[in-house]
Amino acid sequence: MSFYAPNYIWSFLYFGGIKMKKTSNTKFIVSVGIFASVAFVLQVLGGMLPKAGGFLEMEFSDLPPLILSFYYGPLAGVLTELIKNMLHLFITTTGGVGEIANFVMNGTMCLVAGLIYKKIRTFKGAVLSLGVGTLAMVFAGILANLFIMLPLYMPTAPFIQKYQLVMFTILPFNIAKGIVTSLLTLLLYKKISKLIK
Repeated sequence: MSFYAPNYIWSFLYFGGIKMKKTSNTKFIVSVGIFASVAFVLQVLGGMLPKAGGFLEMEFSDLPPLILSFYYGPLAGVLTELIKNMLHLFITTTGGVGEIANFVMNGTMCLVAGLIYKKIRTFKGAVLSLGVGTLAMVFAGILANLFIMLPLYMPTAPFIQKYQLVMFTILPFNIAKGIVTSLLTLLLYKKISKLIK
């Protein structure tokens, strides 16, 4: 059965970057649900791998949301990130703080990359959007770690210690992760987008 939404919802989706007809809303909802589930599985599997520095996870759960950001628009990617992290709350070990930080960082990358690619739908536009998106994610990661994650894990540590940990350990890791995720997006987007059509 089709899902019919009021006109203001369609306007919100359009201006949020999702150019879609009412007849395609079911496809959109299904796509977000499937990609969020895949992202969640990737997040869980990534959590089982050895962690860099004892706490940094090299997982690629941001790949499905980024692909949807390119295909439908930035809002699709942000919604996928939101659902992924809501699912992860059921197995959280951080009381939800890690999920909030994850959403802030990766939702930012999806939003920025999706907005740019929406305007420049070429290979160069994809490279530019992922590059700027990575920078935005890195900046969001600095804020999320300084003011969300580390205050939880290191509540008594002086701010300068937290700052040094972020700038000299977490920052390089996030840059590397953003580059790898961007390269995988460039390699896989065209192939996976054909499956969505």
